[in-house]
Amino acid sequence: MLYERLAKPVLFRLDPEDAHHLTLRGLEWASHLPLPNLGPADPALQQTLLGSTYASPIGLAAGLDKNAVAVPAFSAMGFGFVEVGTLTPRAQPGNDRPRLFRLPSDDALINRMGFNNDGVDAAAQRLARLRVRRAPVWANVGRNKTTPNETAAQDYRAGVRALWDVADAFVVNVSSPNTPGLRALQHGDDLRALLTEVMHEAEMQRVRTALRRPVLVKLAPDLTGEELEVSVEAALTAGIEGLILTNTTLSREGLTHAHREQTGGLSGRPLTARSTQLVRDAYRLTRGRVPIVGVGGVFTAQDALDKITAGANLVELYTALIYRGPGVVRALNAGLTRRLRERGFRNVAEAIGTDA
Repeated sequence: MLYERLAKPVLFRLDPEDAHHLTLRGLEWASHLPLPNLGPADPALQQTLLGSTYASPIGLAAGLDKNAVAVPAFSAMGFGFVEVGTLTPRAQPGNDRPRLFRLPSDDALINRMGFNNDGVDAAAQRLARLRVRRAPVWANVGRNKTTPNETAAQDYRAGVRALWDVADAFVVNVSSPNTPGLRALQHGDDLRALLTEVMHEAEMQRVRTALRRPVLVKLAPDLTGEELEVSVEAALTAGIEGLILTNTTLSREGLTHAHREQTGGLSGRPLTARSTQLVRDAYRLTRGRVPIVGVGGVFTAQDALDKITAGANLVELYTALIYRGPGVVRALNAGLTRRLRERGFRNVAEAIGTDA
């Protein structure tokens, strides 16, 4: 209520990216304080998978904390895990501003940020300084804008190598629409070749450190059914350990706001049904062999449960945090616990894929 009545009206008068930076600076400052833990106390939400324990299946999607500056603050909100990035080997400014747009009438955002970040080394140093880690931290890695697709694997390998000792899992981002040519990497043989290289790097780091760091790949919502099948098969063949469905979309179907004509990736409520359907399709294709993370248009506990029963082990959000504020995380955890009980599930693991 404080966010809706006080903070949101002020932030929504600012340019969206200025509001983003202002909020993140506040959370960065708060991350240096002893914060109360607002995470879920109900053991029904807890899972152990991908080498870590997750107190809640609700995670923060990549794109909000690009440079890993506010991990403690996000963890204290009740997120079960925090995904930072996208991070590239070399720092880069991203695309020209304006590059972030609110669509309030659609509960949506359009961004064309372009992987603006401080680089993997800066993020690695920040994560190494974390004294207390309440939730697993995932590192989302990508290629620099100036790196051609032919040598993109080296950028992804560099990200894994730099962050191996400080991240709990890795996400290979080949599905952002805001880096020219990037989405071509998520198809068939190109995806298989790229992920094989990344998994080779991961194996080298496992041997070096004796640490297990699972690797997931994030796919676009604009794939056709046939393209999804080919991409999932390529990922599994390469040995990938999890799928994230989905990234932002290029579709503008059903939008009402004037910003609908802006270029970039669309996130939020318009993506809810599409991303849930792709979770269901991927679960059927994999038969539950690897964990799936559902992301796209999660605003309510029912949205989260729909993705879980479609086949998602974990769920992520971003846009709902902008429109609903930090209290949405606690509300999702409480609401999800209640809905699991109403459906007769003893815990979240029992619900996975039951409607697929």
